[in-house]
Amino acid sequence: MGKLQNKVAVITGGASGIGAATARLFAEEGAKVVLVDLNEEKGKAFEAELKALHYEALFVKANITSEEEVANIFKQGIEAFGKVDVVFNNAGIGRVHSSHDLAYSEWRNTVNVDLDGVFLVAREAIREMLKAGGGTIVNTASMYGWVGSPGSAAYNAAKGGVINLTRSLALEYAEHNIRINALCPGFIDTPIIPEESKQALAAVTPMKRLGQAEEMAKAVLFMASDDSSFMTGNTLTVDGGYTAK
Repeated sequence: MGKLQNKVAVITGGASGIGAATARLFAEEGAKVVLVDLNEEKGKAFEAELKALHYEALFVKANITSEEEVANIFKQGIEAFGKVDVVFNNAGIGRVHSSHDLAYSEWRNTVNVDLDGVFLVAREAIREMLKAGGGTIVNTASMYGWVGSPGSAAYNAAKGGVINLTRSLALEYAEHNIRINALCPGFIDTPIIPEESKQALAAVTPMKRLGQAEEMAKAVLFMASDDSSFMTGNTLTVDGGYTAK
């Protein structure tokens, strides 16, 4: 019996990186997975890959900054699988840019996806979980929600916001059997990190390597499953020791 047997999990940013690794692990643990991404080609290919392994999966193309598209994610997921038990609120973007040259539109775009989008998905998830009598949400924040980084002002501000949003929502819905926690990854070996940067990022990580998407997935599984049944409003920082410095 898997840790998510007969559960239905919505995973945003689910077509690649940490999202895809988590979707694969969730499926292995018995979950039916709703894969959400803007990349339709990758999303459909991953859906087909999981189905070929006899897992139950559904791909939904959606922009998490759109209220209508976020509502449609849950509509389609419930139509396909009958309910939503778990949400991994993982979609996000990141860019490095000198703050004095950062256009306000770029600032707004980063905060819109990395904070506003997280709120919109969490809000819709909570609406469904209130009807169902409970559920779990894991938001992807970042170690950069705890520490500063030159050239990442918008990203850092948004991820710091995700950490405190997680706390606030967790307190608000704890009595409704809805647990809400956050993952704070460090430097992870995913396509979002340019190949030419990987060696330098590994060098500044105390463990002297990048994290793997599969390691993040295991942390998300812990927070999404009953293994963390008395945990809410917390952040799990998985960063190879970076924020301990």
